[in-house]
Amino acid sequence: MIEVDQLSKTFWIHRKEPGLWGSLRSLVVRRKVAKEAVREVSFRIGEGEIVGLVGANGAGKTTVVKMLAGVIHPTSGEARVLGCVPWQRDNTLRRQIALIMGQKAQLWWDLPAADCFLLLREIYQIPEADYRRRLDYLAGLLEVRDELTTQIRRLSLGERMKMELIAALLHAPRTVFLDEPTIGLDLSAQRAIREFILDYRREHRPAMIVTSHYMEDIERLCERILILRRGQLVYDGSLTSVVERFARHKVVTAHLRPDCEPTSEDLQALGRVLRCEASLVSVEVPRERVTEVASALLERYDVADLAIEGEPVGSVIERIQKDRGENPR
Repeated sequence: MIEVDQLSKTFWIHRKEPGLWGSLRSLVVRRKVAKEAVREVSFRIGEGEIVGLVGANGAGKTTVVKMLAGVIHPTSGEARVLGCVPWQRDNTLRRQIALIMGQKAQLWWDLPAADCFLLLREIYQIPEADYRRRLDYLAGLLEVRDELTTQIRRLSLGERMKMELIAALLHAPRTVFLDEPTIGLDLSAQRAIREFILDYRREHRPAMIVTSHYMEDIERLCERILILRRGQLVYDGSLTSVVERFARHKVVTAHLRPDCEPTSEDLQALGRVLRCEASLVSVEVPRERVTEVASALLERYDVADLAIEGEPVGSVIERIQKDRGENPR
């Protein structure tokens, strides 16, 4: 469905020199600097797969999505979406893809959503029966039937985002790009959008790419992730594997019965002490020492309950993004 091979994109930007003299020189001669937004990225995404594209700000996520949607041309490399080259902007491909950007609206603010959808129906030449059926299905799934006749500008942010989703999916695309689909939404709206995306995937099985800075989006929606760091793809694999391969620590927590008197000095030999109270001790330890530390706590104290928690996936991905620790490659 989506095939990317050695895709790269370089932008030329004007760099202003500091100071008054630099400002005057910039009026006459501007210094151009090459900015490599994406460098030799390669991956494959199949039908029915939701893949998370994650990275720090400026890592190249949106640039990759825009190239695959045909919005911008790459500097080098190849890509095919549904067998077509996206930047050739063939209408056959345009009818089968959708690009949803959480920071940019495609609907007209002064019109009600229903009128916007009618215009999109004409643009995509959707048969009347298919249009009615899809609109009823999408509006029901997102619970916005009562808001279809309300002007877009009078809707809440969450309701507007739901209308954007309906607009992007009315023509039943086979490939969907979701760039920050839950940005700025409250928790209930985020949850509703995530559940809708999962339901839609189960029903229609498009290939989907999701970018988001909210790790809950990635964890809830994606089984596979691509991590970009300064324009380069540094990890392509399952979400569970990234924790297993790159997490460094686990936290061992023991709930103690009354009359136990743990001390920080005793616990420091086991690992980094996070909490030391009469009824609760928590120690961060290297992954390879978890069994040893758990056994030591059970021997030393009267333990009522023992819990072992892994390093949060968000922390592991953040460390990879910031180039701390071992290189994923």
